[in-house]
Amino acid sequence: MRFFEGVFSTPRWLALWAAQLGFMLDAMDVLLYVFALTTLKAEFGWTNAQAGLVSSVTLISSAAGGIVAGVVSDRIGRRRTLIYTILLYSLASAGTATSRGIVDLIFWRALVGLGLGGEWSAGATLVAESWPAEHRAKAVSFMQSGWALGYMAAAGLSAWILPAYGWRALFLAGVLPALVTVFIRRKVEEPEIWVKSTGKASFMGIFRPPVGRRTLFATILATSVLFAYWGLFTWLPGFLSSPTEQGGAGMSILKTSGFVFAVQMGAFYGYLCFGVLADKFGRRPAFAFYVGVAALLTPLYGLAPRISPMLLLLLGPCIGFFGTGFFSLFGTMLAELYPTAIRGAGQGFVYNFGRGLSALAPYAVGSLADHFGLGAALGLNSAFFLAASLLVFLLPETRQTQLETV
Repeated sequence: MRFFEGVFSTPRWLALWAAQLGFMLDAMDVLLYVFALTTLKAEFGWTNAQAGLVSSVTLISSAAGGIVAGVVSDRIGRRRTLIYTILLYSLASAGTATSRGIVDLIFWRALVGLGLGGEWSAGATLVAESWPAEHRAKAVSFMQSGWALGYMAAAGLSAWILPAYGWRALFLAGVLPALVTVFIRRKVEEPEIWVKSTGKASFMGIFRPPVGRRTLFATILATSVLFAYWGLFTWLPGFLSSPTEQGGAGMSILKTSGFVFAVQMGAFYGYLCFGVLADKFGRRPAFAFYVGVAALLTPLYGLAPRISPMLLLLLGPCIGFFGTGFFSLFGTMLAELYPTAIRGAGQGFVYNFGRGLSALAPYAVGSLADHFGLGAALGLNSAFFLAASLLVFLLPETRQTQLETV
């Protein structure tokens, strides 16, 4: 079977388009806050630590949403769960526009987080179960590339709406993803493997033999790499737009959006290339290569403004390519580590429990930035990328795993 066969008509491709579009708009809604962060700090008089706290709360709630959605998708289906989570984060993003201070923002961004975590759990499982082993990593990588597209959409909307209409209008645009649910309801089918599954397993099954050890090591791996990612990318726009005397790059919002666009173009191709490498050479070596390079690039990127603006520009796509492309591992390998009856629960718990623990990252980087500058604070994430490059080898290689036989 060729990968691009029936690209606009077959059930597996319709499921993939739906999951990618949902994840793209998910990313857009979440990252609107990242681009509005400097404006919100100025309006409400926040410190970096307070601004990071809102992002941390979003991550904590996304952990809860992802775990719950994983369990729910095992019960009611991947497709229905995907619809509910997209509606949740869309309406909550629009609700953010009504905020009058940090308490209101925390409430609405917590709801956005619930949808964020839940959408990934349902969408990743939907795609993994819809595609055969030889193309599974490529398909999940294609879905995951929606994050980079959503990041670029958030950058474009912010450059257009934020200076002219303000942050409230920016968050109102976040309601648009709700329209995607109409397409999903009409066109997307449940994976055949889930429909035919008769097994009913307890959520606690992911902690028992033979998969309990896998759950432990996969959760540690997810925590490490998610800490590195959120610690870096929550503060990337702030790093680019902060004054040079505060350790930033001193760019305007328009230039910041342009640089972020370049970073996310690199991320988009990073996702797609990861899928090809993971299907050809294995999940573990592809992942270790990506995060190992990210560990080297992250501190250099933090120092780049002091060295050369051109270096900052050249490193941007590279940090996007290697610093995000590896995430396709989780939608692929986690599906291959668990049987169908607890696949949603396993994927949802591992990835999102790790995401919850990584919620400390925006706050930790913000606190360090208050004392040492953002550039130096971003270097903290390098150690977590490096640890992840070693931790992945505690898990079995799952390339060519047929889900029907797990």
